[in-house]
Amino acid sequence: MLNVKRLELLLDVVELGSVTAAGAKHGYSPSGVSQQLRRLEAEVGQPLLQRHTRGMVPTEAGHVLASHTRRILRQLAAAESDLAGIAGLGRGSVTMGTFPTLGGSFLPLVISRFKKQYPAIELRVRSSRFEELVEMLENGQVGLSLLWDYEWDRIQPETFALTTVFEDATVLIVGKEHRLARRKQVAMADLSAEEWIVRGDEHPVVEVLHRSSEAAGFTPRIAFEANDYQEAQAMASVGLGIALAPRTAVVNKHPGVSILSLGASAPSRRILLAHRHERVRAAAEIAFQGTLLDVAKDPGAAF
Repeated sequence: MLNVKRLELLLDVVELGSVTAAGAKHGYSPSGVSQQLRRLEAEVGQPLLQRHTRGMVPTEAGHVLASHTRRILRQLAAAESDLAGIAGLGRGSVTMGTFPTLGGSFLPLVISRFKKQYPAIELRVRSSRFEELVEMLENGQVGLSLLWDYEWDRIQPETFALTTVFEDATVLIVGKEHRLARRKQVAMADLSAEEWIVRGDEHPVVEVLHRSSEAAGFTPRIAFEANDYQEAQAMASVGLGIALAPRTAVVNKHPGVSILSLGASAPSRRILLAHRHERVRAAAEIAFQGTLLDVAKDPGAAF
């Protein structure tokens, strides 16, 4: 790893034309600058400067490294500016997208912490279905958005810049009087005789059920199609059937149901934070992402 301070000295020697001028700028003696540059040449493995009647002249390698150093220093300055902005954010705004299960579980924890950390930042949240969230990201209506995917239908990294937030396990909802209600974990293979409550409108959890049951060697018998997870829980509570759901969808648990782990017998979904690749991100947006990822790592978070 090249030393940034030595790179900066090299650039100043190249631009100012002398070791003495570069040393005066940084508070080094000429011999101190020369010593640092010799170390840099040892790191690089080739000469970077040669003495000329008009002062120090860069070699070809020196020109190349000086050019890279200009970009590096600009990026470091931008990073320092962003960090300074985050440390003392007194203005700015974030517009983000989410979907209902995250909006009712994980995201409020993030918003609560973010507002305490950055009370002056304006935060706007749009909740919608997956297709609308993608469209809002593409047309700039939101700067970043929570999305999800399963292993058989991954969002391609060329589409958006993606950061994995956490894995959202698939769990089983059963009524309190169900024969399995007191167990902590079951496998899909144990459920071949059950009747199922599913989400309607070709909801993704329906595909999770069919893939999981097929892997377990049975075809599920559908008893009821629910409009949302609250309705699915209510119907499971009175024994109409059992249901699958992402864990975040049952944070607000119906009092009449038990939630069981399915272990590896049902696939989890990946929760992602997405933004456009070409987007120039403001400090407020970077700060929000940092808070979101911190909450996701918090073992005490209730999602």
